[in-house]
Amino acid sequence: MAESSKNNIAKTVKRLRERMGLSQEKLARLADVSNNTIINIEAGKQDNPTIDTLSKIANALGVGVDELIK
Repeated sequence: MAESSKNNIAKTVKRLRERMGLSQEKLARLADVSNNTIINIEAGKQDNPTIDTLSKIANALGVGVDELIK
């Protein structure tokens, strides 16, 4: 995944999570992914999040996957 794509996903996930007043841990529980997954995505360290992971996070945030990757 391109560096800019990772940074965009990281910023978008963090922005949406904070807008909803969720902690990283709470988002992880809602999305049924590990807390480390959320931490790594937001830090831009997740090299290649799967579409399944992005879909779970998007659903938990109430947005479409396209919102996370634009």
